[in-house]
Amino acid sequence: MDLKQIAKDTAKTVTSYLTYQALRTVILQLSETDPPQAMWLQRFSAQEKLQDGEAYLRGLFQERPDLGFRLLTVREHLAQEISDFLPELVKTGIQQSNMQLRCEQLERMTQVAATAGIAESEPNSEDETEGS
Repeated sequence: MDLKQIAKDTAKTVTSYLTYQALRTVILQLSETDPPQAMWLQRFSAQEKLQDGEAYLRGLFQERPDLGFRLLTVREHLAQEISDFLPELVKTGIQQSNMQLRCEQLERMTQVAATAGIAESEPNSEDETEGS
């Protein structure tokens, strides 16, 4: 397991997600101040692959550098705002999710085991009901 590569891949994913959030923010701002520009950005974004934030921004810079710079500014601001508490949120979120998933799986396993145990101990439940 290459933890350094995992960290790099995670950082790239978070960066792309922040690019997406910056795009949503800019589109919302533009829809209030300049609806035609917001529509253009929505159409452009529908055609470009937003999964790779860097590639998306390169394409945007070729078409509209002003919007590219605006997205960079918003993305950087978002990164600064969340950077302090993001690691703790991720750790806590994963721990809580893991615990919840383990509990659900344990419940399923015990229900299956209990159901199987009941089925094995009662080979013919109809006979018992008729005799009662």
